Amino acid sequence: MPKKILLLIFASLLCIPNLFSQTVVGKYAGEFMAIGVGGRPLGMGGAFVAIANDVTAGYYNPAGLIQINYPEISLMHEERFGSLVNYDYAGVALPYGKDMSFGLSIMRLGVDGIPDTRNALIDKNTGQVVSDPNFINDPAAGLDYSKITEFSDQDWAFYFSFAKKYSDKLDLGANVKLIYRSIAEYNAYGIGFDVAALYSPFKDFSLGANLQDITTTIVAWSTGRNELVTPTAKVGAAYHFNFLFGTLMPAADFDIRFENREYASEFHVGPVSFDAHAGFEYNFKNIFMIRAGYNDVKQFTIGAGIKLPKLNIDYSFARFSQSDIERLPDTHRISLILTLEEPKFKR
Repeated sequence: MPKKILLLIFASLLCIPNLFSQTVVGKYAGEFMAIGVGGRPLGMGGAFVAIANDVTAGYYNPAGLIQINYPEISLMHEERFGSLVNYDYAGVALPYGKDMSFGLSIMRLGVDGIPDTRNALIDKNTGQVVSDPNFINDPAAGLDYSKITEFSDQDWAFYFSFAKKYSDKLDLGANVKLIYRSIAEYNAYGIGFDVAALYSPFKDFSLGANLQDITTTIVAWSTGRNELVTPTAKVGAAYHFNFLFGTLMPAADFDIRFENREYASEFHVGPVSFDAHAGFEYNFKNIFMIRAGYNDVKQFTIGAGIKLPKLNIDYSFARFSQSDIERLPDTHRISLILTLEEPKFKR
């Protein structure tokens, strides 16, 4: 019996390298979760970690959800690269009691209608489907258009958020994130966790931190491959002061990543990279807002917003900084925030 146990342990140890050979640190594996949400934050270059005072806080800094006093619902649609890529967001936030809030954020990034020609390559002489891609160079190769289908490449993320007021100056929050990815018949599932804080040492000044994927998020594919999303620390500061006939709020954030991005980042030290977001918002009597910023993918952003009874409409525009010959299509985003501002719903 002891010999059998030793053999079993030895066999298990032999299997460990095979297991870990399928698990890799997926550089950019969580990039679709770093795009940002909401016309207001995106108009400010994504510098929102220390502001986060509406439903979009569930994404930027869940601790900020404690600042809402009424239920809020948000929707956003974005089309990228000439409508090739569609990005959608929906969020809801609910105040609970005197010192807690809950939220749900849903994001989808998708490329739809991709032609699937894998079963369309045929031998024109026999009509048989050929799976060898090298056969396409054969004179007998042809395409059977009736066999061309379509598939989607899509990424989904669901954020379940919680916030609690710890003191007059400090709010705490956390996210549980569920991830679903698919391309054609292959799919993957993942789960991750964020912890966050929002601190106001004195009036009109705030500091924010959001430690994303703090335990390292694993995304497990149906093919047997596992990708690890490494932690990201997002820290920021914002200040609010009177200016002309309204208020001005500059903000700055830093993304600190640990996945060896090197020259793809703005600054790096070994495997640790640093990317900045900066922006401002001018608010005219809480009716009309203008915004501008610069984000971590070297885009200049501008935006505007208008506040109607119970409804905020926000727009942002982003342009890559390449020359006109190489420049990618502009990105337009519009989002809505509906506030159920009724006495019966008030915190």
